[in-house]
This record gives sequence, C-alpha cells and structure tokens, in this order.
Amino acid sequence: MSKSTVVRAIKTPIIKAHDDLAMIVVNAILASSKNDNFSLNDRDVIGITEAVVSISANNYATLDNIAKDINNKFKSDHLGIVFPILSRNRYSILLRAFARAKKELTILLSYPFDEVGNGILQEERLRELKINPYSDTFTEEEYSTNFGDYKHPYTGVNMVNYYKEISHKENAKVNFVFSNHANDIKKYTKDVLVSNIHARHKTKEQLKEDKELVVYGLDDILTSPIDKSGFNSKYGLLGTNAATDKKVKLFPNDSKELLKRIQDELLDRTGKKVEVMIYGDGAFKDPANGIWELADPVVSPSYTKGLEGSPNEIKLKYLIDNEFKDLKGEELEEAVRKKISEKKSSLVGQDISLGTTPRAYVNLLGSLCDLVSGSGDKGTPVILIQNYF
Repeated sequence: MSKSTVVRAIKTPIIKAHDDLAMIVVNAILASSKNDNFSLNDRDVIGITEAVVSISANNYATLDNIAKDINNKFKSDHLGIVFPILSRNRYSILLRAFARAKKELTILLSYPFDEVGNGILQEERLRELKINPYSDTFTEEEYSTNFGDYKHPYTGVNMVNYYKEISHKENAKVNFVFSNHANDIKKYTKDVLVSNIHARHKTKEQLKEDKELVVYGLDDILTSPIDKSGFNSKYGLLGTNAATDKKVKLFPNDSKELLKRIQDELLDRTGKKVEVMIYGDGAFKDPANGIWELADPVVSPSYTKGLEGSPNEIKLKYLIDNEFKDLKGEELEEAVRKKISEKKSSLVGQDISLGTTPRAYVNLLGSLCDLVSGSGDKGTPVILIQNYF
C-alpha cells in the first residue's frame, strides 16, 4: 500500500551570517525524525527557504553599494524607472538607493496593477473616467485628482505617496507617469532602469531598439561585488528584501554545493537519498485580491538533479467517469493501478491527462513549502515533504 504524502515544518535554531547551514539543516531534520518518530525515505524532499541561505552566506549589500553601481551604469543625473512593483519590503528600499544616486527620477507605473497584482487605483473609476489602460497615459497631477485617495487593501498605504516621500528624503526630485507602454519613458530621459520581474526581458528588448537609450534591468545591478558587498551573478537585485534601513538581503547565488552536502550527509547518516531545494516565493495567486505571491525571479534558484522535470499524470476522475465507469470496488482499484503502470512517458495533449497540472516539480514543491513555512515568526525555514513521488 502506498504511503500518504506528509509535509512537515521543521524548526531550526536562529540562523546568522557564516553559520554552517548544511549541518543545521541535517541536524534539525534528524532531531525532528527522532522527536516525532518518523524515518526518511528515498526521494523525500527538503526545502530550505532562500532567506536563510542568503543570511548564512552573508549575502548583503548596502544602499551605498547599490547607488554606486547605479552610477557606474548610468552617467546622467536623471534616471527613468520602468514598471517597478509596489512593495514596501521589496522595492522601496531599492528606490532609496536609486534616489540617493540621482538628482531626478521619473517613475513609469503600470496601472491598474503592478506586475504582481498590487493595485494603485480604483479600477472602477477608470471606466467612469473613460480611461483606457491599453492606450492612455496620465500624469501625477491627474492621478492625484482622480485616484489620490486610494490605499492598498492590505497595507493601507498609498504607494505613490510613499514612493514620493522616499525619493524626497534622499533629496531627489521625482515625477510619476502612469502608462502601460515602456517607450513612454523616452519622453523624459535616456537612462532607463527596467524594474519589472517576469516580463523584464521583453521590456528591455523593446527599449533597446532605441540605440540612444542606456537600458539596464534590476537583474543587471550588483551582479558582482561592489566594495566587497554581496551580489547575485544571475539575478542582480531581483529577489531582494529589506534587511535593515541601510542594507538589503540579496537572492541566493547558485547553491548546488550546499544542497549536495546536505544530500550526501543525510545519505551517509540514514542510508536514504533525499532531494534538496531552495525555495522563495510560491507561484500562486490570491483569488480574493488578484495579488501574485511570486515577486522573486523564480520559485527555486537551486535544486538537486532529482527534482528536474514535471508530473506526467493520469486524471483519475476522467478514467472513473469514462473508461472504467462500469467498474467498482477491487476491480476498479486494480484497473486503475494497471492503467497507471502502463501510462506513456508523455501524456501531453491526451484526454486522459485533462485537468492535471504539469508544472515544474520545483514550482509545485516550492509553492507547497512557502504555504507551510509562511514568512513570519513560525521559525520553520526548513520543510520536509515525504512520499510526494
């Protein structure tokens, strides 16, 4: 009989810079196994939240480090910022660094939402005012007149006002433009920092068609150390979180050596070969407010080889309602088992897989880890998923 899938949130000691994260994870898993009376199995999955990976690696940078790299990339005093997300934790601290680097900012904001679903205005008023998001651009003054009373439903903050205050505190002049067309930034400056996450490549390619523009993305800033700072060679500032009011925690660099060490240590001590992954934001959307959780560039920046690929599953409801509709009991169970054992290596496009979710394993597992661990004070940065495969 197959075992049930079980997800366990594993408590660890508080993790600080330069701690031996591999041994902390291994010891926490083994202690939980002893205390809760369970054993590891081959292909169990250990998820480690990206935050503690970066913390233990001391992967931090100051606002001054970021400002210096901005000035390395952009030579004028007027920086155009295209499609930033509306986030106090994610983007506002980066904006402080950009405002510190430059005398003037023009911020092009998408509307009615940012890329991950945070609202910036009352959507119903667009219809009342006959404003078309697909074609129309409007100014900060028009925003203030028509939407200035808007507050984010979760934070109670008007992010336009918040971003303006941040810029002014760093002595930078700031102007907001509301548009869903990246090329509108060309009316204001030639230096452009693309700040969206998942559509960044498309946005950069579009802007780079104009050879007069200097175009970089967040993923191009701090890709190497500035004055011995932390960095991320692949994602730059993407996946960054505020650490203090003076520094940020960067997304983890490639961590395959860490994951392999955990995998080997547990194999040596238990005889079981587990899979290990780092996870950040889960890839899911809140149906109540339309906000996506995924503000990191990917769900999992590093994982062991056994987590490559995606599910190839038969939809049981389809079988039971169609091919096996006249069977029941043990006869039905046996027919289903036989059908699963004989399934082809790829069921893509076949009716028998209708309604299954063939997303990458690391996106599914990372989302599960994120939901279980949360982002607050539970103290469980390690997740153990058993009998998933």
